[in-house]
Amino acid sequence: MLESLNKIYNVGLYIRLSREDDDKTYESESITNQKSLLLQYVKENNLRVYDFYVDDGYSGTNFDRPNFNRLLHDIEQGKINMVITKDMSRLGRDYIGTGNLIEKYFPEHNVRYIAVTDNIDTFLDSSNNDIAPFKAIMNDMYAKDISKKIKSSLKAKMKEGKWVGGRTPFGYDQNKNNKNHLIINKEQAIVVKRIFDMCLEGLSFFKIAKQLTNERVKTPAEYYSFEWKSNYNLKYGQWHSKTIKDILTNRMYIGDMVQNRRSKVNYKVKKVVKNNPNNYIIVENTHEPIIDKEMFYEVQKKIPKNKGRNEKKEIHLLDGLLYCGNCGHRISIQSRRKKDNRCYTICNYYRTYMKQKLCTTHSNNYDELEKVIINSLTNMCLNYINKDQIKNDVLNKLNEDNNVNYKKELEILSLDIKQINDNLDIIYIDKLNKKITGEQFERVKLKLESELTIKQNRYNELNNNINENVNEEAKNKMIKEYINKFLSMKELSRELIINLIDRIEIFEDKAINIKVNFN
Repeated sequence: MLESLNKIYNVGLYIRLSREDDDKTYESESITNQKSLLLQYVKENNLRVYDFYVDDGYSGTNFDRPNFNRLLHDIEQGKINMVITKDMSRLGRDYIGTGNLIEKYFPEHNVRYIAVTDNIDTFLDSSNNDIAPFKAIMNDMYAKDISKKIKSSLKAKMKEGKWVGGRTPFGYDQNKNNKNHLIINKEQAIVVKRIFDMCLEGLSFFKIAKQLTNERVKTPAEYYSFEWKSNYNLKYGQWHSKTIKDILTNRMYIGDMVQNRRSKVNYKVKKVVKNNPNNYIIVENTHEPIIDKEMFYEVQKKIPKNKGRNEKKEIHLLDGLLYCGNCGHRISIQSRRKKDNRCYTICNYYRTYMKQKLCTTHSNNYDELEKVIINSLTNMCLNYINKDQIKNDVLNKLNEDNNVNYKKELEILSLDIKQINDNLDIIYIDKLNKKITGEQFERVKLKLESELTIKQNRYNELNNNINENVNEEAKNKMIKEYINKFLSMKELSRELIINLIDRIEIFEDKAINIKVNFN
């Protein structure tokens, strides 16, 4: 479809510069230089410019660019019939999209396309036009290579524990002096700590979200309004259960950097998918924690008890703790019946696969079941207090004696380790001053390093033993406090129940197995 080259052309000059091009700092790729080159070309060829179409900061692999879309609109309106770019890569770096434009779209709309530095003119019978598809493929390969290099660079930074994300986790800001380091946002951190406290009290995600919403606590969306202008949560200040869950399960709050959670499908597609947790890049102790590790991991134990409950008006003491002893799935508590004000339990697996009869109902009157379990728990607590009192006293005494001995040995080991390191420094200086030969240095060095390794390992072992004794003692003390509080209360709280009970298994024959957090 060749037409006369003497026809009048209304030219659209298209200019594009991506971040990748800018990073290369090629002067010839700048907006100014592209514009200068194109203006010189139209002047030399007596062409009439209809308009400039400039997309600054847009990737060539994506054709959804504002001024490129305006260019296509003007083509379809008949306003321009010639498009000129510096080279084909300015039009696009995706060989399928670029090929579609040059081979189909432009000819269908009677548009002449010229890439100046590539010597491509679609209205000329030139061998340069024949190699246009190959140039498009080379441009695509360049984009793919750049994408790989950027990903590799980002992952290297991630592995160093540097923050490379965009929006920071709720509770943190980027350090203005070091964009790869996170610092605590004090206002948001107060909310994060409160969410963890509420979870430990036994509140579900839904209840925490509802309470924060009712108190008009600012949501993360309200803090990041510049990003989420159309977000429902922003408009109504609405906390959501998923937001609560994301906060409670995020290791970032204990000072660990967790990245590479999501990735793009490929360099051409914007769609982002979640990565397998095994592919997360985690570096410990990279920034100041908001939540201490003990509290965080205690919350992780509580989450299974809090997250799966029906968010109904009546919250039962044993919500989220009941499991089927036969199939292992959860047992839920149904709503009270109006006719007799009773509620019953049912195996969720049975309810889901009722027709297949993969399990049985495990139906029990909940109120009666709760009484039986509370009585059993009371007896278990009384037995624990009685039988473990003497045992704990003896163990505490032994631990105390052991700790005293451990600390004495640690002091001696610390001095020995220091002396060995000093000796290593001395022989190194002697070697430099040629007081001893290289062979003598190596022989003494190996001997000292072997001795240092033995003493250092012993030092670490003793230190761990002391910490374990302290942690065990603290855990026993906490359990006793829970038990004493439980035994003294007339009205039980859900917080106490979930701290004492790990899970309750109910079998088809009505047998009950209570797994507690103490033995």
